[in-house]
Amino acid sequence: MKFTAQQIAELVNGTLLGDENIEVNSFSKIEDANTYSLSFLANSKYESFIYTTKASIVLVNSNFIPSDELPKTLTLIKVENAYESLAKLLSFYENIDPQLEGIEDPVFIHKSAKIGKSVYIGAFTYVAEGVHIGDNVQIHSNCHLGKASKIGSDSKIFSGVKLYKNTKIGDNCIIHAGAVIGSDGFGFAPNKENQYQKIAQIGNVIIEDYVEIGSNTTIDRATIGSTIIKKGVKIDNLVQIAHNVEIGENTVIAAQTGIAGSSKIDSNVMIGGQVGIAGHLKIAKGTKIAAQSGISKTIKIENTIIQGSPAISSSNFKRSYILFKNFPQLKKQIEDLTKEINTNSIDK
Repeated sequence: MKFTAQQIAELVNGTLLGDENIEVNSFSKIEDANTYSLSFLANSKYESFIYTTKASIVLVNSNFIPSDELPKTLTLIKVENAYESLAKLLSFYENIDPQLEGIEDPVFIHKSAKIGKSVYIGAFTYVAEGVHIGDNVQIHSNCHLGKASKIGSDSKIFSGVKLYKNTKIGDNCIIHAGAVIGSDGFGFAPNKENQYQKIAQIGNVIIEDYVEIGSNTTIDRATIGSTIIKKGVKIDNLVQIAHNVEIGENTVIAAQTGIAGSSKIDSNVMIGGQVGIAGHLKIAKGTKIAAQSGISKTIKIENTIIQGSPAISSSNFKRSYILFKNFPQLKKQIEDLTKEINTNSIDK
C-alpha cells in the first residue's frame, strides 16, 4: 500500500518540506533505508545518516536544523515528536488489515461461556466453563482460558497463552505468545520432618485496561486475594511476577526481571532488565531502577534513580564505581607502601 507525503503529513499533523506527491510503501531504519521508504530521526546520535539516507521521506522533530546538505530526493516532515508520530503511523498501518473474526475448527467452548460480538478464536483453543469474552477480542490458536476467566473488549491474546481459572483481563489488553497468567504462587511451608508442604493458592490475577504483557512472562495468582496489574502497565518478555504483587499504573518492566511475593510497585515506575526485587517491599512512585539492580529494601522517596546490587542511588553508585575499577591499582599502592614502611623499619 502506498501513501504520499501529503497524506502522511496530514495524519501526523506535520509540516511538509519537499515533494508532497512523493510516495512510500514501507518503513525502514534511517541507516539502511531504501527508495520509497519512510524513516524517522528522533535521536541526535543518528543525525549523520540523514545526510546519506536513501529514504524518500523522513520524520524529524520540529526543532531539527540540518548541519549539512540533505539528499535532493529527500522530503522532510517536521513534527512535534518524531518518535510519537512514527508510533502513530505504525499503529495506523497495522490496523489497515481487516480484523480476524469467527471461530476456527477445532475449538472447545463450554456451553456456559459467553462470547461477545466480532470475536476471533483460533484453532485448538479451550474455553472453559463460565468464561466471558468481550466484543472484538482476538484469541489466537492453542490458548487455554480457565474456568470463570474473563477477557475485556478489544483485547488480543496471542498463541499459546494460558489463563488459569478466575483470571480477569481488562479492555484493550495485549498478551503475547506463551504468557502464563494465574499459575500457583511459590508458597511452601517447612514441616516437622523438614520437608516443604505446599500452601494452597486460592486467589487470582486481575489485569486492568490497556496492559501489555510480553511473551513467556508469568504472573502468579495470589495466595489469598489478587495479584494486580493496574491500568497502562507494560511488561516485557520473560518477566516473573510472584503472588500478591501489585504493579501501579503506567509502570514499565523490562525483560528478565523478577518480583518476589507481596511487593507493591507504585505508579510510573521504570524497571530495567534483569532487576531482582525481594518480597514484601514497596517501591515509591516514579522510581527508576537501572538494569541488573538488586532491590533488598523499600524505596520510600519518589522519583529516585537507583542502581547496583544491593541498589543505591545512581549518583552514589557512579562515584563508587570509580573506586571499584581502581581497586587493583589501589591494592598495589598499599602493598608498595607497606613494603616501604617495613623496609624503613628494618633499616632503623
